[in-house]
Amino acid sequence: MAKTYDVIVLGLGAMGASAAYQLALRGASVLGLDQFTPPHEQGSTHGDTRITRLACGEGPQYTPFVQRSHQIWRGLEEETGRPLLRQNGVVVIAGAGEVAPTHGVAKFLEATVQSAKAWTLEHEVIDGGEIARRFPAFKVAADDQAYYDRLGGFVRPENCIAAQLSRARARGAELNMGEKVRSFRQEKNGVVVDTALGTYRAAKLIVAAGPWLPGFLEPPLAKQFGVTRQVLYWFRAKSPAEHARFASEHCPVYIWQPSKAEAFYGFPAVGSFEEGVKIATEGHDVVDPDTVDRKVSPREIKAMVEIFRPFLPGLSERCVKAKVCLYTEVNGARFILDRLPGNPNIIVASPCSGHGFKHSGGIGDALAQMALGEKKITLGGQAIDMTAFAVRPDDPAWSP
Repeated sequence: MAKTYDVIVLGLGAMGASAAYQLALRGASVLGLDQFTPPHEQGSTHGDTRITRLACGEGPQYTPFVQRSHQIWRGLEEETGRPLLRQNGVVVIAGAGEVAPTHGVAKFLEATVQSAKAWTLEHEVIDGGEIARRFPAFKVAADDQAYYDRLGGFVRPENCIAAQLSRARARGAELNMGEKVRSFRQEKNGVVVDTALGTYRAAKLIVAAGPWLPGFLEPPLAKQFGVTRQVLYWFRAKSPAEHARFASEHCPVYIWQPSKAEAFYGFPAVGSFEEGVKIATEGHDVVDPDTVDRKVSPREIKAMVEIFRPFLPGLSERCVKAKVCLYTEVNGARFILDRLPGNPNIIVASPCSGHGFKHSGGIGDALAQMALGEKKITLGGQAIDMTAFAVRPDDPAWSP
């Protein structure tokens, strides 16, 4: 008789790897399935660095996931020796007057401050002169303002995924890479998952398929998700001295909403002068994850230069690397972490909407509790209200 697992996890990217790890920690029998071999560059969790910030302009309901994630990253660092989390600060800069939205939030700085106050998080609000004094890589206007949080920073996505998968496997999880799931269905006493290589059964299924998730769902729920193409760029500094200005001890992670210009975000330099400095903006092109164009054109590179040039004078126009990743978006930059309507043994996990990785450690913890039947979800001893992340069958279709 074939083995029946406690939980099958479909997709082993940010959320699936974390869920598999947390389930294995709890002694559950786990099967993880992925059509690729994570960490990989086909989905949403690559690119060397991802922002982490405790106060979230998208809403205060996300903060407990970040707090728990930081605890998990630090524990994994001690256990594996891998560098995962660098808390060199995060700054949210906004120009005076009209600014472009970030994750659909026009006044992202003000919303971030409100989230910080809601959780009594240590932070500062500083003016343009202070921004320029502290962070010489930035060219700001005198009437710019910024939110600064010294406990924010960046995480290493590839390292985080690899660490969690290795520890999950060490604790007994079975992880089948290169095995594509064709379909799944609920049975009376659990779920059945069919792949190109076999059929598996479990009491519960977590679907954390990222940009492939909508393909597993029936309309109209599938229409609530949109997959967009995002481009990450690495530009070389104009000189080694300018590169040093972007070092993590001098340059925080930043989200920038300039006055009457396109918003963008970036990171400190984490490699050599030749490896460049990472920067990006939000893309809105709707794509299919299997056919998306993964080549970055000279036109796109030139457009990115035009966005950052007035604000980051130390960067040259030489792009040394560019990569494409994917957002799986829901209206309002919301997450969905809930049981599939009519299928209580199947949990849908789509927590990206462009700001997912920072939360992934804590989300994996919550998903493990959901799959194992916990009635009250807690993170770090704190009870979490999951209703904000519920499936809403009557929500409208996603629109960019």
